[in-house]
Amino acid sequence: MTLQALLIALVLIVVIFHAHLGLFSGMTLIERRVLAFMQFRLGPNRTGPFGLLQPVADGIKLFFKEEVMPEGANKFGFFLAPMVAIVCAFSAMAVIPYGPAFHLPSFGFMPEWLRGRLITPQIADLEIGLLFIFAVNAVGVYAIVMAGWAANNKFSLLGGLRSSAQMFSYELALGLSWVGIIMLAGSFKVGDIVEAQAGPIWKWNLFMQFPAFVVYLIAGTAEVSRLPFDLPEGETELVAGFHTEYSSMKFALIQMAEYVNMITVAVLVALLFLGGWHLGLGFAAPPLVGFLAFLAKVGAILFFFIWLRGTLPRFRYDQLMDFGWKILIPIAAINILVTAGLVAFLGQR
Repeated sequence: MTLQALLIALVLIVVIFHAHLGLFSGMTLIERRVLAFMQFRLGPNRTGPFGLLQPVADGIKLFFKEEVMPEGANKFGFFLAPMVAIVCAFSAMAVIPYGPAFHLPSFGFMPEWLRGRLITPQIADLEIGLLFIFAVNAVGVYAIVMAGWAANNKFSLLGGLRSSAQMFSYELALGLSWVGIIMLAGSFKVGDIVEAQAGPIWKWNLFMQFPAFVVYLIAGTAEVSRLPFDLPEGETELVAGFHTEYSSMKFALIQMAEYVNMITVAVLVALLFLGGWHLGLGFAAPPLVGFLAFLAKVGAILFFFIWLRGTLPRFRYDQLMDFGWKILIPIAAINILVTAGLVAFLGQR
């Protein structure tokens, strides 16, 4: 890697990292305001104009709040769990393209090597991008299990055990939902899957792989423990679940990891099934228009997650497990068989 490429990669890391931090802060406010609107409440509206400074106030409060640890807790596991959660959450975004490639403008103050350079808003374009995301998300489950076990609290332990069983069940369905789109695109690279959907809107995997889309959307919701799949937290049953004993910045890191994972799932829905930055009109849009279309798709999926939280009740645990094993996995498996047959018969790649 040349020095110029290394500098561009470092700038991309900083920009994407801080974009996720900003979106996490904004989502904490947006979710509370949207849920308040759905429930005929006002929501946070006192700190700053329209409550816009509420995330800042929340951050200051968590930063200066007292750190508490149970006396019988495993100190190493208690400290390590939030760090594992946030590292895995941010690692997954390394192989995700966040928009179409574009050429930098040629301003006079810019170095010669930077003028007109083609930039892809992606940190690393791995050949096994989807497998990397799947592996990192799987490791993130250890953070929840570790947090529940290390706290020496029976409610936290139950939350961790619930999470391990839930993640194992729904990760199978999630992984199987990707197999069909991988076969159609002939690649594990996220960018190749997006480009395979270029052209008319019916080439989107939303239509080509509708069963996989439904399975992934539901399994992804369960993976990030959003209602109605928030059994690992289940405050009416487990106080607060696996993070009951966490406070201050450790609690903030766990919450940040949950929101970043939710954003990652929304981004992947837009990229893998909704055409990414393609408009579905049969022609290539300018990079800025494609990027705005991509943001609109991600925003719609994030709103869908909030809407679910304000609408649906929580599953019982037996319903949660039955739904994953007896409905989602069979649907995903049948979709793989049908897709494999069509690809073999039609000779598609």
